[in-house]
Amino acid sequence: MELSKINRVYFVGIGGIGMSAIARYFAKRGQAVCGYDKTRTKLTETLEREGILVSYLDEPSALPCAFLDNHDDSLVVYTPAIPQDSKILNHFKNKAFDLKKRSEVLGIISKGMFCIAVAGTHGKTTTSSIVAHILKDTGYDCTAFLGGITSNYSSNVLFGNNNVVVVEADEYDRSFLTLHPDIAVITSMDADHLDIYGDKGKLEESFQLFAAQIKPNGNLYAHEGLPFKNSTSYAASSTAVARAENIHVEGSKFVFDYRDADHNIEDLKLMLPGKHNVENTTVAIAIALQLGIDSEKIKQAVANFKGVKRRFEYVVNNNNQIYIDDYAHHPEELKACFDAVRQLYPDKKLSVVFQPHLFTRTRDFADEFAKVLSTADELMLLEIYPARELPIEGINAQYLLDKITLSDKKICGKDFVIQHVKQTKPELLLTVGAGDIDTLIEPLKNILNNA
Repeated sequence: MELSKINRVYFVGIGGIGMSAIARYFAKRGQAVCGYDKTRTKLTETLEREGILVSYLDEPSALPCAFLDNHDDSLVVYTPAIPQDSKILNHFKNKAFDLKKRSEVLGIISKGMFCIAVAGTHGKTTTSSIVAHILKDTGYDCTAFLGGITSNYSSNVLFGNNNVVVVEADEYDRSFLTLHPDIAVITSMDADHLDIYGDKGKLEESFQLFAAQIKPNGNLYAHEGLPFKNSTSYAASSTAVARAENIHVEGSKFVFDYRDADHNIEDLKLMLPGKHNVENTTVAIAIALQLGIDSEKIKQAVANFKGVKRRFEYVVNNNNQIYIDDYAHHPEELKACFDAVRQLYPDKKLSVVFQPHLFTRTRDFADEFAKVLSTADELMLLEIYPARELPIEGINAQYLLDKITLSDKKICGKDFVIQHVKQTKPELLLTVGAGDIDTLIEPLKNILNNA
């Protein structure tokens, strides 16, 4: 289907971060946009305020009249997270609508554009957001589809006036194989989504296929140590082609120098903490330099990048309490988050609230999760957030807790967390996870701001 022939679009699962970005894109283009999601959230409410009709009833009777029967100019976009027995999804199948996955639509949108695609099992949201921000802030411009709400723009989609698009390329369900980028980044390739891939070998094979889809004369930037031929390596390492050096902390900012064979940018200041974010910024700088953007403008853009919601986001930051929220849901992400916290606040007691995400991920990485979580000073563990999965016998919060060596640990519900924080007022609090743990943010914020 060609973009020019689409007049109306329905999104099944419109509340997803990636789905909502594309919904906003079509609404901006002037198409009639509406959708369904199971639960009302802040994001769906924002979409409604922007003029997008959202229904929370999985019944064909709740559909607008324009989507009761098929039309040649109608497009239905769905997320793989929608259950196959969804009544609305099956209505569209039975009526032979043109159904596309979110990733396929990204492929349609980016076709014919200069595409910068950022892939990786973690780091892709922040990296793609930094790339897009540098291009926007320096005046180079771009359109961008991101997997998080950028704090600078309060949105997950940016609109540009040129032919450049920045896309977060998702490996889940091999979605990124619909893209054919001019510039690609692979940030990491740790085992994940084993419910889809089966083993790490199949996951790595999918990333190799993604790398093979880069356009002729295109560029691949891969984190140092990843097995990609003809790629430009980047890292906080003296042996990477694009590298961060002289990394140190000044106040709450990470400061570093960028170097490659042709460029040297000193004293870059980054609001985002942690070596991993320095590396994410390093590859974004390399891309911007490849595009011919002035190094001084890049430096200014890096300094004013405020980050992405739920990616090491300061919720409370005052003399008495620090409360940080993070989306980390893989052991490597969790470790990077904890390392950044310890670098910034080595002398403070770290209280952690963690919600495991998916039964399969908890089962597959229980030992790795336990090792990282054992380094906290206090742990409140929520039950596993199932998302799209059915329970697995014996895999629950207790299964994970038993592997954690920390003495101050407990399984609890959200109500307990709220009461406990109200009573103890921890000096350094971290909520972390990818489920619905974000519903704790506002109540905890209010408690600590009034402490």
